[in-house]
Amino acid sequence: MHATADGRLIAFHDATLDRVTDSGGRIAELPWSRVREARVAGSVPLPLFEELLEEFPEARRNVDLKAEAALLPLVDLIRRTRSWDRVCVGSFNESRVARAQRLAGPRLATSYGVRGVLALRLRSLGVWAPLRRGAVCVQVPEARNGVRVVDRRFVAAAHARGLKVHVWTVNDADRMAALVDLGVDGIMTDRIATLRSVLTERGVWA
Repeated sequence: MHATADGRLIAFHDATLDRVTDSGGRIAELPWSRVREARVAGSVPLPLFEELLEEFPEARRNVDLKAEAALLPLVDLIRRTRSWDRVCVGSFNESRVARAQRLAGPRLATSYGVRGVLALRLRSLGVWAPLRRGAVCVQVPEARNGVRVVDRRFVAAAHARGLKVHVWTVNDADRMAALVDLGVDGIMTDRIATLRSVLTERGVWA
């Protein structure tokens, strides 16, 4: 999630337009009138986050708060559209998410950042570590730099604190099945059909 120079929220990964669009420049330095002209693959415009909320009112969204400039516009948009139960805010920057939580109040759904994940992992191993209050989930890779993050103890530690466990990004059917068997609550994937097949086999596709 990035914000344009005039405060419009863009559902876009990169801080610049250069890598995947036919335009260029830093989003934070450009007005929406300029950003809206950019196209991915020659024809696909960049969506405003507000448009996605309006177009898909039943969908729930994970938002990676990638820039400080997006913080206030995002909180304002969630409050204005009453999207408290449809948006979960996360970031590798734990302080940024904590600021969003303070601004929006307890109704804002957030996930833990790096510090929170580390603290939860330590607690799963029996080592006490401080955890920020207010998060509803933890969103993690299955492993990081050769170190396993998600195992049965990690899932149990999260569930004991009322946290959902979402794992990213898993594209292999066997790994999906193993994670379902561990009791994770969500899997992020590039292969939706594969995930649906695994969940159907496990009897958990709704």
